[in-house]
Amino acid sequence: MRVEDEAEDGLIEALIVAARVHVESLTGKALLAQTWRLVLDDWPEGRVVKLPVSPMIALSEIRCYDAVGGEHQIDLDQVLPDGQANPARVILPASVAGAPVLRARMGIEIDYVAGFGTEPEEVPADLLQSMKTLAAYWYENRDAVLVSGAGASVPAGFERLIASHRRVRL
Repeated sequence: MRVEDEAEDGLIEALIVAARVHVESLTGKALLAQTWRLVLDDWPEGRVVKLPVSPMIALSEIRCYDAVGGEHQIDLDQVLPDGQANPARVILPASVAGAPVLRARMGIEIDYVAGFGTEPEEVPADLLQSMKTLAAYWYENRDAVLVSGAGASVPAGFERLIASHRRVRL
């Protein structure tokens, strides 16, 4: 964008936030460090927890709730982050020490930090460029954005910028 005054700084900031949210929603990745909580009813089959937002920076806490609502902390030393092989999942042991008989609903809470890092320089260049491209396009084509909504109008080449980071669903 070639903007020489501060009159539209608020609009530009809003477009940058909207572009970040759009890129994160299409890729399932947090660009900068964010804290997330995954709530499960029961331990997953195969003991592999698929995280909805990646890449995982750190596993913060796992809490379980028993039938009467009592909280039980799970020792994180027994849990294996899948690391570089798949930073979107956590592997649990066959038997989780300290886990009670879970209540029927929302018996497990997993808190974790996801993102590429804490600084913009740590975000992959193609994702940063996709955000910049999208914000600039929406700035220049405000009518299209207002009529069809922020997610409906993207510039040529945007899809290629995020292609290698897109979530694949089967």
